[in-house]
Amino acid sequence: MPEPTNTPAPSVGRAAFTFILIVVAFDMVAFGIIAPVLPDLIRQFEGGDFARASSVTGYFGFAWATMQFIFSPILGAWSDRFGRRPVILISCFGLSIDYVFMAVAPSLRWLLVGRIISGITTSNISTAFAYVTDVTKPEERAKPFGLISAVFGLGFVIGPAVGGWLGNMNLRFPFWAAAALSLGNALYGYFVLPESLPPERRAKSAWHMANPLGSLRLLSANRELGGLAVVTTLYYLAHNSLPSMWALYTEYRYAWSRRDVGLSLAVVGVCAAVVSGMLVGPFVKRFGERRSLLSGLVFGTLGFAGFALSAHGWVILAVIPFIALWGIAAPAMQSLMSRHVDPSSQGKLQGAINSLRAITGMAGPVLFTQIFTIAISPRYGLHLPGAPYYLAALLLGASLLLAVYVTRPSEAVQPTPYEAVRDLIGVVHGGSPKGSQQTGRRFANLLKRRRSGR
Repeated sequence: MPEPTNTPAPSVGRAAFTFILIVVAFDMVAFGIIAPVLPDLIRQFEGGDFARASSVTGYFGFAWATMQFIFSPILGAWSDRFGRRPVILISCFGLSIDYVFMAVAPSLRWLLVGRIISGITTSNISTAFAYVTDVTKPEERAKPFGLISAVFGLGFVIGPAVGGWLGNMNLRFPFWAAAALSLGNALYGYFVLPESLPPERRAKSAWHMANPLGSLRLLSANRELGGLAVVTTLYYLAHNSLPSMWALYTEYRYAWSRRDVGLSLAVVGVCAAVVSGMLVGPFVKRFGERRSLLSGLVFGTLGFAGFALSAHGWVILAVIPFIALWGIAAPAMQSLMSRHVDPSSQGKLQGAINSLRAITGMAGPVLFTQIFTIAISPRYGLHLPGAPYYLAALLLGASLLLAVYVTRPSEAVQPTPYEAVRDLIGVVHGGSPKGSQQTGRRFANLLKRRRSGR
């Protein structure tokens, strides 16, 4: 594999990076704007039958995630071969077509076509991340990745709010409005967005990687990248407990209304945007990418455990700002992964990461909803409504331990279990691994005494 270069492409200006943020914002608004109105539109086609509408909505979600899985690496590889600009612009035009399909859909089949187009066109998120890697130095990528994550959060706040407001007037209005905005976004990019990947840095041939399996093979290029890919998979799998379970969980356990659920999602989005937009950059600059990743995973693990243990609604609301600090992990993780591939493969890397997100997006909702069904069903006698979030905490805890192992400096000797725990203690307490040796030894001695029965 060619050696990565630390030299970014020439500066492309504030307008170009602003456009990239707008692209991601519209993708998230597209996802969020559908959330409050798509189930009602499906139910309208099904004659008001809630059960059938719920089943069809699940199929739509699976179709969307499947398109993400298939087309994320394809668009990523194409952007490596032909440049970022054409892929981003075509995706934006495609997203506007998707909204038109949904706005005029006379049946569920046409609505499904629109959802499939949405899954294809929102795959350009991976190209947007690759654009950032083109124009930033490796050591400076965590901050712009954090800004993109902040836009994710803001989109998640704005989307449901706008969709719900327009949907109260007419179920089709949100789709027409989104189509107009997406078309305007594409036209703006056509006149403003420059290319970030010059011809001499493009891949000569990317077709063998323009498929999900070919893209995922890139993640096995070395031990560190492969390990971080597993950490990423566990991260995204745990994350799926939020969109798939939040409404069901809070309505069942705390008897929240739809208004309560919507407001709580807005709080989640605001907290996530604040963390990603204001804290990630300074945190990574102060503590570095490795410790930022580990710290974020610690916050996420404890936050999901807090969700599971919260017996009252006000308690879970208090946990939201804490678990939002989990957002520190993702930009640091992406930045670390981008260091292990050369510039001509950054698009394939981001496509592979988006494919991992899509795979977990297919598996996660099924996994967590089935766990929840078993946990609250009188048939099994468990009554453990927090089970999905216990599982999410377990998944993040596993990713934390793995991240401690795979992100050690390559020249260091592979850690023993004692050393891994010692390093983790050092990260949690804010000190260096060497500075936590005494605490680690006390921990190891305690384990020895427990084993000997003393």
